[in-house]
Amino acid sequence: MTPPSPAPGPLTVAPATRAEWELVRSWAAEEGWNPGRADADAFFAQDPAGFFLGRLDGEPVSAVSVVTYGEAYAFLGFYLVRPELRGQGLGIATWRAGLSHAGGRTVGLDGVPAQQDNYRRSGFATAYRSARYVGEVPPPERPVTGVVPADRVDPALLAAYDSACHHADRPRFLSAWLTTPGHRALARVADGRVTGYGVVRPCQDEARVGPLFADGPADAAALLDALAGAARDFGARSVAVDVPDTNPAAARIAEERGLIPTFETARMYTGPVRPVARERVFGVTTLELG
Repeated sequence: MTPPSPAPGPLTVAPATRAEWELVRSWAAEEGWNPGRADADAFFAQDPAGFFLGRLDGEPVSAVSVVTYGEAYAFLGFYLVRPELRGQGLGIATWRAGLSHAGGRTVGLDGVPAQQDNYRRSGFATAYRSARYVGEVPPPERPVTGVVPADRVDPALLAAYDSACHHADRPRFLSAWLTTPGHRALARVADGRVTGYGVVRPCQDEARVGPLFADGPADAAALLDALAGAARDFGARSVAVDVPDTNPAAARIAEERGLIPTFETARMYTGPVRPVARERVFGVTTLELG
């Protein structure tokens, strides 16, 4: 008779390396989250100690990221457990170990509907909702004007614009996000002043736009059209953008271009956050890092 297999040892949770995180990216792709092909370089640039793997007998089975921004804010993402091992408490153990990295910071996350009650029980409250709009943006009838590659703009000006739209300064992330190979970063400029910027990047499926920050609908529309054109240049026919319901004009712009909402998330926080210029946020940067 074949002896029974030994029970697995206890779960251990430890920081993950950049190379190990490629496995988690593949898990996210299996879940249909459409991860960016080169996101991790910029993610790790912000906080290389903020990525965690849970292991049973040395085998990776769970993950979470809790990336810190300054002394007051952190963001949780990549909360994953291998499907065949769910319901055994591995996820919550990984969650708790990762959250300890945030210390006393307010933590944000973007939660799918099925998990939002669990997040509320962990102290998160809903601030707003976002919908992912997906589709093929047709070329504009007229050439897009006033949009230039972001590397032609003073980095300090882009950093200041970004800081007005995010709950914490993030210069390390921003520098990497704008220059990651494959990412296309564009800025809208009028009379020498930055009136918006955005990034599009190749992903597992359709290209993802994020962030899409702009002074108003005209700037946002011009940027979205230009970013969709950049996506076509690297072979992506469709784009996806996560649109917050705090800016109704953002959804109108997406719908006018034929994009359709596919799924919804809720932005949730454990405490107060620095205010942002919500009217400028036409597309969330990422659901993984906020």
